[in-house]
Amino acid sequence: MSLLCVSTAVFSQQKVTGLVTDNSNVNINPVLIINVSKNASVLSDASGNFVINADENDEIRAIKEGYYRASKKIVKEDFNTPMLMILQKAEIQIPEVKIAFKPTGNLEKDSKRLNESQKLRSLKSEMSKYMKSPLNEPLPDKSISKTFTGHDYKVGQVDVLGVIGKAVNLITNANKPKITKANYIEFQDFMVQLKNEVNLDFLRKYGMEDEQIDAFLLYAEETRYLSKKFRKDFNKDVLRFELQVAFAEYRKLNKLDAR
Repeated sequence: MSLLCVSTAVFSQQKVTGLVTDNSNVNINPVLIINVSKNASVLSDASGNFVINADENDEIRAIKEGYYRASKKIVKEDFNTPMLMILQKAEIQIPEVKIAFKPTGNLEKDSKRLNESQKLRSLKSEMSKYMKSPLNEPLPDKSISKTFTGHDYKVGQVDVLGVIGKAVNLITNANKPKITKANYIEFQDFMVQLKNEVNLDFLRKYGMEDEQIDAFLLYAEETRYLSKKFRKDFNKDVLRFELQVAFAEYRKLNKLDAR
């Protein structure tokens, strides 16, 4: 009886294919595609195509930093025809500018506040000419005269520690894997390993759920080139540091506060 149930579950799994775009000539990929009902996610490839496990009535969501998210409920037709998901670019709100100067309505008085004085205009003009002109005088030598330095006991001696240090660096660099750009499968595997093995508790302090964490990891990948630099040399501590550096800027952009 249990074997029959397992077989039924395996064969009932279905996949939907799709294309995600912003309906313009700009390539916005990769985009995070989430099956909200199954708590599963994938990334679109360089052409915007994706494949994800889904059943009828599952909710599929597309997320990209700087764009409004798009959602779609799976219907029977989606298993036979690729689904199209279009993301709309989010508007950028320009912060309000406060003008400190309050005009009085008297042109003679107000013009004095707005117009630069003749002396200030002349000074700016002279400074501009000076900065653009070539350097005619030689720069001073910042080295200390030998008269005051005393005898250099290192002259004629071999820097043994320096030679050893350079040799160690050469050996270390030779043993490190070559840095190359990840292909689609390597990228997917790296992102899964990153989320499963690196301690991300510092993100949850800001009330971030799994969906928000996935969006941040994608931002960190795009800004810090994580899969390119670390997929062959996966170091949890180094990656956690890289994520913290990326999050410092991400938190400012998204105005996140710790809870």
